[in-house]
Amino acid sequence: MMTIRRMNSQSANFEQELNQLLAWESVNDHNLQQTVLDIIARVRQAGDSAVLDYTQRFDQVSASHVTNLMIQPAQLAAAYHQLTEDKRSALATAAERIRHYHSKQKQESWQYREVDGTVLGQQITPLDRVGIYVPGGKASYPSSVLMNAIPAKVAGVPEVIMCVPTPRGEVNNLVLAAAHLAGVDKVFTIGGAQAVAALAYGTQTIPKVDKIVGPGNSYVATAKRLVFGQVGIDMIAGPSEILIYCDGKTHPDWIAMDLFSQAEHDEEAQAILISEDAAYLDAVQQSLDKLLPTLERAVIARASLAGRGALIHVQNEVEAIALINRIAPEHLELSVENPEALLPHIRHAGAIFMGRYTPEALGDYCAGPNHVLPTSGTARFSSPLGVYDFQKRSSIIYCSAQGASHLAEVASVLARGESLTAHARSAEYRMIAEE
Repeated sequence: MMTIRRMNSQSANFEQELNQLLAWESVNDHNLQQTVLDIIARVRQAGDSAVLDYTQRFDQVSASHVTNLMIQPAQLAAAYHQLTEDKRSALATAAERIRHYHSKQKQESWQYREVDGTVLGQQITPLDRVGIYVPGGKASYPSSVLMNAIPAKVAGVPEVIMCVPTPRGEVNNLVLAAAHLAGVDKVFTIGGAQAVAALAYGTQTIPKVDKIVGPGNSYVATAKRLVFGQVGIDMIAGPSEILIYCDGKTHPDWIAMDLFSQAEHDEEAQAILISEDAAYLDAVQQSLDKLLPTLERAVIARASLAGRGALIHVQNEVEAIALINRIAPEHLELSVENPEALLPHIRHAGAIFMGRYTPEALGDYCAGPNHVLPTSGTARFSSPLGVYDFQKRSSIIYCSAQGASHLAEVASVLARGESLTAHARSAEYRMIAEE
């Protein structure tokens, strides 16, 4: 029988158990941080030569120049056209759905004119250059290429630079094909903290970017945290998570496999099911036991569910909703009869999958919304990656003489109240003397 924690909301120590279940240490290992700091410092100082050295050391890939680590657009196109028809079609369908969804997010500049002629507004502009990090080797995610690059292109970013490691020269054609479909401008086959440093500070060959997005291992996550401020970043992502609320009427095999879909990511991934029906939780436990041996990544899934998974019995729907908002999951499945009735009460979740026929896996690949989502409870204050992450907003203030005179009266009083007399006098120069 597979081990997974069973919990009851009515237990005296439930809150303590819940805190232990949700606890996850983010990127803060001192030794790892020092290693990454050293890598960043060397890349800043030595540029290309440091990147080449680290690529040789960590990925066992030798090159005489960083340009030899570039993949040309023609190679990306060739990778796409060499795919089998089913893979090419699936990738194209996913790309089109992601592009269509994100086109709805694009913000436009706006202005309004006040009675005295003063114009106020907001100008929306895309970032100039964005860097996308994509894991490589055995962890290759073409879906992440689409989810990170397409919103940037929809936002109007002129140049998207992608870094993807190719350990021992292993190139994933699906990743390259996705880069072609998403409109990535340059691809460098480098990875790790050295790739993040190169994107953040630039080298002789790799251009400096304005923002770095995309998932990676602990070295990549630490590097992103350390270069934040020099460049923007999307988020510091923790392990993948799913929280399922089921009324006990969805086939238990379906729910078990939905839990496995996150547990198979890695041993620290978290999969939780909550239900008012204790017998249903037993049924799902049986399905987990039955289906686990059929998984290719059974060892990882077993470790994930044993270490961070849970089946939680709650008393009613109100309690379930309170628990959902307390956990603020990355992925939330509402596998119930009427999910629309619950939606207004869900305040904290990265993505909400509604109904019995909407598994989280569809969102990972092709539904359309972004799969880059806040983890570790950060959905309380963060949102999915989107077009808005690649656009900037500039305020527009264009005063008429009459408008400036009126505002100057207000500004003068407030500035002198703060003892900033130069501010006050600057405003007062624009005041029109009353006749």
